[in-house]
Amino acid sequence: MAPEDKNRATAAAILPLVGGAANVASIAHCMTRLRLGLHDRSLVDDEALKALPAVMGVVEDDTYQIVLGPGTVARVTPQFEQLVEEGRATAPEPAAGPGAGPAPAPDSAPASASAEELAAQGAAIKARRKAKNATPFKLFLRRIANIFVPLIPALIGCGIIAGLNGLLVNLGWLPGVTPALAAMASGFMALIAVFVGHNTAKEFGGTPILGGAVAAIIVFPGVANIDAFGQTLSPGQGGVLGALGAAVLAVYVEKWCRRWVPEALDVLVTPTLTVLISGLVTIFGLMYVAGEVSSAIGTFADWLLSNGGAGAGFVLGGLFLPLVMLGLHQALIPIHTTLIEQQGYTVLLPILAMAGAGQVGAAVAVYFRLPRNESIRRTVKSALPAGLLGVGEPLIYGVSLPLGRPFVTACVGGAFGAGFVGLFNQLGDTVGSTAIGPSGWALFPLLDGNHGLGSTIAIYAGGLLIGYVAGFVATYFFGFGKDLLAEFNVSQEPAPSTVAAHGNTPAATAPAGPDGPAGPDSDGTDPGASPAKTPAGV
Repeated sequence: MAPEDKNRATAAAILPLVGGAANVASIAHCMTRLRLGLHDRSLVDDEALKALPAVMGVVEDDTYQIVLGPGTVARVTPQFEQLVEEGRATAPEPAAGPGAGPAPAPDSAPASASAEELAAQGAAIKARRKAKNATPFKLFLRRIANIFVPLIPALIGCGIIAGLNGLLVNLGWLPGVTPALAAMASGFMALIAVFVGHNTAKEFGGTPILGGAVAAIIVFPGVANIDAFGQTLSPGQGGVLGALGAAVLAVYVEKWCRRWVPEALDVLVTPTLTVLISGLVTIFGLMYVAGEVSSAIGTFADWLLSNGGAGAGFVLGGLFLPLVMLGLHQALIPIHTTLIEQQGYTVLLPILAMAGAGQVGAAVAVYFRLPRNESIRRTVKSALPAGLLGVGEPLIYGVSLPLGRPFVTACVGGAFGAGFVGLFNQLGDTVGSTAIGPSGWALFPLLDGNHGLGSTIAIYAGGLLIGYVAGFVATYFFGFGKDLLAEFNVSQEPAPSTVAAHGNTPAATAPAGPDGPAGPDSDGTDPGASPAKTPAGV
């Protein structure tokens, strides 16, 4: 089957399981997920969707998210949009209810009273997690992620071009081309504040172009002629943090104007007052304050890794996967972007990326510890290539997290790998990434540092290797209790209630967790994906 036919077949299989074209209100995609706005959520057949070969899991959030993985989602989405348009153009068909569609739900164990009780417990856990994810703080972090995640493709592309340009400059090759490459790599970063302002206004309910207009003040060269707080401003002062604050302020000013300005004057007065008031506050307040905060972030990151590199790396690498599970990793997105803006790279991402290495090592150990469980071994084999490239959701939600203890030992592996990278930062060999988004092997083209590319690559590769080994050893020897090992090291597939009986997360639609570079996250994982096709959620 041709790739285009395969992608269209995937889209065609998904459409009836989400209620048909008439039930689809909006369509979008991020790096790994097809995001759908639906009129009626009850028309979706979750189990049949998760049984589709191309679907890694589903996520419930403000949109209904189907995890297809990087690359695949960008190819399936246009086909899905075309099918929806075709469906709307023809006579509307009755929306399919749960259970409709060509894909059958996976086989399950015979129902029993115990299974019903466990299913009820699983539903309760799911409801509690969804409620926890709806806290004001996490909703705010989700908004922050929605602002920065759309910028990741440009950050990656420009970062790789910057790395290529640096390599050519160091080798003295193509001197006539390197200035052009430098312009390509730097142009986006020079104007990133404008894009942040645009996305911020859009996310907070304002007019996007007004958010971008106010944020553009920050990078305008003419601010060098303005004095504020006893000092001359410099273009770019405050960076993305200033742009974020300026755009949020613009949204509130705009909304105030919409309430009080007569409709006949709205088209003239509202945009004028929005830019004027927000612009003055930005110039004579936000740029200075945000500049001080941005400088403090860079100074603290340098101090932390220079004075406590190994220990700081160990803690950051060990805690990153739990942070992802809680959705708190999103707070790091503007920090990464600020460091890239200031220093040309973020020193935190290569350290946090080691969490994915620990996860890979843990999954390999699970493969060898369960030689009779072909179902889990198939999941590990199919998910490992993505895990090596920094996409950790199939391994996390399909292998380690449902088993429980292997998730903890994966964190141990990540801690050792991050401690290794942090140690070299402490010794003066800085390892950074010129963009946020990928991790694992996919981060190699984005690496940069202060002692040459060869040294930087060697340190990062050493951290990955240590993360793999430590995650494997910790999981192989400490990742399974006797009861759990006896339960899962069997030739037949376990019943769906097995994992739940051990107190782990049942196989259910997972709580929401946005993408980040934290999405893709910083370590390449995509929080919130649920195990799709592995029995017992494993």
